[in-house]
Amino acid sequence: MNNFETESPRSAVVTGASSGIGQATVRALRNQGWTVFAVARRADRLENLAKETGAISVPADVSVQTDVDVLAKTVESAGGADTLINCAGGARGTEYWADAIDEDWDFMWQANVMGTMRLTRALLPQLRHARGTVLNVTSTAALASYEGGSGYNAAKAAERAMTKALRLEEVEHGIRVIEILPGLVHTEEFSLRRLGNQSAADSVYAGVENPLSAEDVAEVIRYAVSAPAHVNLDEIVIRPQAQAANHKLIRNA
Repeated sequence: MNNFETESPRSAVVTGASSGIGQATVRALRNQGWTVFAVARRADRLENLAKETGAISVPADVSVQTDVDVLAKTVESAGGADTLINCAGGARGTEYWADAIDEDWDFMWQANVMGTMRLTRALLPQLRHARGTVLNVTSTAALASYEGGSGYNAAKAAERAMTKALRLEEVEHGIRVIEILPGLVHTEEFSLRRLGNQSAADSVYAGVENPLSAEDVAEVIRYAVSAPAHVNLDEIVIRPQAQAANHKLIRNA
């Protein structure tokens, strides 16, 4: 566990905390002294993260309503949270629409859309009381569609639309709503889970000089939620310098 000169009065729920951007965000906030409820399905990984950082491990599947209900009660009983960071999500497959696999689309919809909806809905009373923050990690896939990406494009575009609607609905309750849209981020699991084998996953980043890391995105998240309460960074697109747009990625020979 890290040692802090001062503990922050701030508290956050971070989903997708067992790996990637979610895990890096837990570390970034704990390094700043936040109380962090680390949420993911893999309890063993959460326990290791809790031992390392002092975060509070809350194993849960945000696509399951009973898990979300228990999670919300756990957070409330521990003093509540003023910030929700929805990192949980993911992509499955690269099939064209003509060959779409129902199970993959179902996963992407549940993980990116329904899970975000369920947990945000459950925590809104606490967040309203705190006049807090909701931050959703979507993707530049929400901004530009591409061949083989229709399922993920659809899920992230829906999550982006939800986020924009939430900002309009909750402004009167003092809640700020932030969207982070990462481009190419090299994490240990995202492309591996999407493509199914390590060789294919490695090819996504091959030749790219300095793709974003999970820590890069986590630092932007940390800054956005730590800014003064009246400062709302509505949406932030973050890409590596080598990626000028979704379709424009420079690879070394």
